[in-house]
Amino acid sequence: MSPFNKRLIKQVLGEIPFVAEAYWQIWQQGRPLSKSFSLKRLEKSFPVWKQQAADARRSASQGRRILIFSTLRYWIEHASLLGMALSGLGHEVTLAYLPYANWSRPANQFDLRRQNAYARKALGQAEPLLHTVSLLDVRPVHDGLPAELTAAVQEISLRDAQYTLQVEDIAREGSSPAAQLYQLRVERNTRAARAALALMQTVQPEVVITPNGSILEFGVIYRVARHLGIPAVTYEFGEQRSRIWLARNAEVMRQETDDLWEARRDCRLDEAQWEQVRELFASRQRASLWENFSRRWQGLPAQGGEQVRQALGLDARPVVLLAANVIGDSLTLGRQVFTESMTEWLQKTVGFFAGRPDVQLVVRIHPGERYTKGPSVADVVKQAYPDLPDHIHLVAAGDPVNTYDLVEIADLGLVYTTTVGMEMAMSGVPVIVTGQTHYRGKGFTLDPASWDEYFSLLEQVLVEPGRYRPQREQVEQAWNYAYRFFFEYPCPFPWHLLHFWKEMEAWPLDQVLSPAGQEAFGLAFRCLAGEPRTWDELELREAVSHADGH
Repeated sequence: MSPFNKRLIKQVLGEIPFVAEAYWQIWQQGRPLSKSFSLKRLEKSFPVWKQQAADARRSASQGRRILIFSTLRYWIEHASLLGMALSGLGHEVTLAYLPYANWSRPANQFDLRRQNAYARKALGQAEPLLHTVSLLDVRPVHDGLPAELTAAVQEISLRDAQYTLQVEDIAREGSSPAAQLYQLRVERNTRAARAALALMQTVQPEVVITPNGSILEFGVIYRVARHLGIPAVTYEFGEQRSRIWLARNAEVMRQETDDLWEARRDCRLDEAQWEQVRELFASRQRASLWENFSRRWQGLPAQGGEQVRQALGLDARPVVLLAANVIGDSLTLGRQVFTESMTEWLQKTVGFFAGRPDVQLVVRIHPGERYTKGPSVADVVKQAYPDLPDHIHLVAAGDPVNTYDLVEIADLGLVYTTTVGMEMAMSGVPVIVTGQTHYRGKGFTLDPASWDEYFSLLEQVLVEPGRYRPQREQVEQAWNYAYRFFFEYPCPFPWHLLHFWKEMEAWPLDQVLSPAGQEAFGLAFRCLAGEPRTWDELELREAVSHADGH
């Protein structure tokens, strides 16, 4: 049978009630459709988790009504254990899910209904400790979406396409692959929003929890909760093991640290804290792993500024270091201050320096591009300026150059949202920040709010770069902020998404729910359940202490 005929038959069968479910039950005998959406490890773990959660729940106080949302196999696994833990702490928890194995490929109704039947059976084993419901089984609201949510769906769907293709300029109409992806995301996100709106109005949760909160259905569920005035908690994981990023009524990927900085900016670091942040910074320069950090961005240890100057053929003219983000990274999407996108900023900035042969521009492409499949920043620059002048240098992601050697010889730094901007300020380099990053406006960077301000500031700094170097107090504040961001902003948490099953073995559910486990990780679970963080001295010191101990 031809692929076309198979698709046609599936399309027809997918519209007939109960056929897909019966086929799955009889012919597949309850097995998953594919390894990419196999929940076998969950099914094996549920009996133990249920017993452990039930034992802990007997002595727990009555908690809140909590709705957790998840989709994709790995996030569903993680959310299932999180839901069990919150149930064990006394909360009434509902896990709403969508049984998608992939967010960027269409799924016919026949396959989707079979997958939904499989997920319903597998996750139903969590009952009654964890109530589970597929959004595909929820009757959506009939009268469409409010204008606010329709606009949110379109915004999130655009981000989805940008994130998936790692391209910021996305066509929304037509038959191009980008347009088709955008339209697929609009369809799925709209369906999720309508179902979530109906479910939340029925369940009436006191708190909604979702990963990320900025892209895919995660972002949609966050927006629906906020539209209904329900407190929402978003969470994500960075490069540190045993830590979680949390945000209450905010998108966690925006890394909003204003409240933390307001509470802690005047607290001086003690010697132990100084040593901790110095060691972290030194490990990043050495391209080595440090303690619970699991990612190593630099491929080569620092060799020294003069060596990199010779390798790139740089002379005595001032050096401007532009440190780029990965295009389409979730830390750049929606971070515009005065630009349309990071791509526009890159192109206009290179255009400015093309006419300034008295200055050398070094564009450091993010080493993270080695792990991505989208277009490179180099492609963006070369497309706009095929013949770059000799005083503009591109350092590719895989080039044997350490970014911190470039920082050593830089007279000025330019960044969008990359953390390298903060580290340049820590090194005493003046930095112009153009995107809405977490350290913008914290007192140690230059932060233009318009194109006119940006180019005017560039002109001024290039006349006398030394005059704009951060003062000693600003450099110390940059180090102070770095400590707060790396060691106090993340919250101790037992199960990182990337190491989930391994860390679950190190911290089984019953141990996490024990007094010792709650002493170590209770803050994260209280915040996940909707309590705001206070950033007080005792809370932060205990959090850092417990995280370092585990």
